[in-house]
Amino acid sequence: MRLEEYWGVGPKTRETLVEELGVERAVRAIESGDVRTLSEAGLPRGRATQILRRATGGDGMEILATSDARAAYKELLDLAVERAVTERAADRIRVLTPCSTREEMDDRLDAVLEARDAWTNLPEDDRETVLEAYKRYDERDESELAAVEAALALLEAEIDAGPFEAIADLEREALEEAAAALSALEGGRVREGTDDELDRVRTALGAVEDLDANALELIDELRSEGVRDVDRFREAFEDRVLRETDVTIDQVRAAMPTDAADATDFVGGTLRNLRTSLTEAVDEREAAVTRDLEASIADARAEIDRAVSAVDEIALELSLARFALAYDCTRPTFVGDEAPRASDRASAGSTRDDGAGAVSVVNARNLTLAAADEASVQPVTYALGSHTVGAKEVPEAADSTPGDERVAVLTGANSGGKTTLLETLCQVVLLASMGLPVPADRAEVTPVDALVFHRRHASFNAGVLESTLRSVVPPLSGGGRTLMLVDEFEAITEPGSAADLLHGLVTLTVERDALGVFVTHLAEDLEPLPTEARVDGIFAEGLSPELELLVDYQPRFGTVGRSTPEFIVSRLVANASDRSERAGFETLAAAVGHEAVQRTLADARWRE
Repeated sequence: MRLEEYWGVGPKTRETLVEELGVERAVRAIESGDVRTLSEAGLPRGRATQILRRATGGDGMEILATSDARAAYKELLDLAVERAVTERAADRIRVLTPCSTREEMDDRLDAVLEARDAWTNLPEDDRETVLEAYKRYDERDESELAAVEAALALLEAEIDAGPFEAIADLEREALEEAAAALSALEGGRVREGTDDELDRVRTALGAVEDLDANALELIDELRSEGVRDVDRFREAFEDRVLRETDVTIDQVRAAMPTDAADATDFVGGTLRNLRTSLTEAVDEREAAVTRDLEASIADARAEIDRAVSAVDEIALELSLARFALAYDCTRPTFVGDEAPRASDRASAGSTRDDGAGAVSVVNARNLTLAAADEASVQPVTYALGSHTVGAKEVPEAADSTPGDERVAVLTGANSGGKTTLLETLCQVVLLASMGLPVPADRAEVTPVDALVFHRRHASFNAGVLESTLRSVVPPLSGGGRTLMLVDEFEAITEPGSAADLLHGLVTLTVERDALGVFVTHLAEDLEPLPTEARVDGIFAEGLSPELELLVDYQPRFGTVGRSTPEFIVSRLVANASDRSERAGFETLAAAVGHEAVQRTLADARWRE
């Protein structure tokens, strides 16, 4: 395949990859999702990641229909990367994309959950053994030797459940021999300690080189000892070489020149000849040892390759398992018939998906808040479409179970958790689409072709309105299953127009048989809503003794939420810095209801 056929590989990127890697190696790196190789070749890591996501999961990336959906996807990957056991596993997590089929989702879920169960059941000592093995694997730059040593360490722990089954039947003896051979050849040379004869010859060569480097001092020393006669000088020199190097007398005499003009020429010639002969001996012995070691590696090649593959796969699955455990994630249930992708329907002339769809969560947690160690994270239960959430699973505060409406308008107080609920639903759907467990006690998800997630953007101009409509409307019009998660659309245009446009979006979502949640403060201006849509509300309940807003984040179904401005005004009255400031806020209290403000303050004092 030509490099330019991969998404994001233009002439400049191709030139960089070909120059550093060559075409074949570059293609292999892209097809295997090897972020490290591409980044070491000179590509920025972010650019390499983008290319690999498209190369390994291009269809899945099409689900992310808006920039906010893509941002949420990257935030989830960042959280998962924090639990990676190796850098290679972290890179592979960074290029995970939503799956193209439900079979792929189920397969990945099976693998991750098996890894989670295996990790959970491991004794603490075995967990430490595994993590230490992978730490050494990282430190050794994930070489073949590092992989074989990691596999041996995992075998030593005698773990054979879940992902560890991949190494359970590896031949330990073959791996040990392979590790010894790989270690001996590390760096392209035979390592010291591998072969006694090679070590002896290398030592002798080193000693001769030292003598040669100090030949003039050696001659002066011999002369200072009173050696003047040629024969006696030769004997003294011979004795010194034999004493300080591990060579034989025959080697020394064979190296002595017969035509030396003086002592300097004699000593220098002898040592040079010794160096030459010993260097040849080292090279011959190293070549013989290398052939033996390479033969051992070739004999164990199948086991080495299996170890490299298994160690990498185990690292990825363990990393994702640790992520699932860290956030108490569970397996989602996929509901609704598996529909063909939107592109397939379009080519067949169909633009609608009439299959049942749902998104429902029971006690779902927002991962962003959980990662920030927010102690007060309140789980929420919510549902759209043909779900099976029962009365026993819905908190009493919700007043009732959610209906089977596919579209909801979510209302309520500022800082009431509406945006957080949208983010939570987005996270659940994204994780399920990637074949990963989700942060909820139970979840039902219909995989979608387009996820339209739109955060609140407080930019009040025509350009923002146009760009927003261009991003959120086409996925609805293009066919396929779509999930709309839109936050305070009214923030980008005039209130009157906002209500009309938002009503149109809700109506279009209903007409296209899509799922959707629209957060707004304009619920009353949207009446009448289509019968297929409902209004849900989040309610503020008062102030804490510290005058913090108390909110029940669990939505009440079929009820408009209250913004309760009297709570905010009450806090301002209580926190006024002087008499004149308090008087100003008292005027506002009268406007929103002085009695309600006083009752709020009294309730806060009572809680204290």
